[in-house]
Amino acid sequence: MAAQTSGQEQGTPKPRRRRRIGCIVAPIVVVAAAAGAGGIGWTMLEREHQEARSVTLDAADFTRLKDGAYHGVYAGGMYKWRTNECDVTVAGGKVTDIALVASQNLAAETANAEMLYDRVIQAQSLQVDTISGATLTGKAYLKAVEDALVQSQR
Repeated sequence: MAAQTSGQEQGTPKPRRRRRIGCIVAPIVVVAAAAGAGGIGWTMLEREHQEARSVTLDAADFTRLKDGAYHGVYAGGMYKWRTNECDVTVAGGKVTDIALVASQNLAAETANAEMLYDRVIQAQSLQVDTISGATLTGKAYLKAVEDALVQSQR
C-alpha cells in the first residue's frame, strides 16, 4: 500500500519554512551590505585625513610680502571636502586682513576661519595653533592663505 501525501512532494520545503529562512537571510544580507559600505566610507575618510595631516605650510616667506590684495584658493584635498578661498591684504609688508570668501559651508565656517586668520595676522606666520577639533579644516584655511601669500612674493 502506497503512502499518501498531502499534495506536496516530499523533497520540496514547505512555504512556512521558506519564509523563516528568508527572515533570517534578509537581515544578514542588509547588515553585510551596510558593513561593506561603511568600510568603503571609512577607507575614503581615512585617506582624506592622512592627506590633510601631511599638508605642509612652508611656501610663504613673510619677509618678502609685497603690498596688495591677493586671492588664495585651496582645492580641498583628495575628495574636495575642504575646498575654500580667501582674500588676503598685505600693507606695509605685513598681512593686515584675511577674509574667507568661499567654502563648503560659508555661513557656519566663517567664525572659526576668522579666529584662525586673526592668529595669522598677529603672528605674521602660518605656523599658528589651529582650532581644536577642526585641525584638518584649519590646515585647509591656512593653505588658501599660503596660496595668496605666494602670489604676493612674485
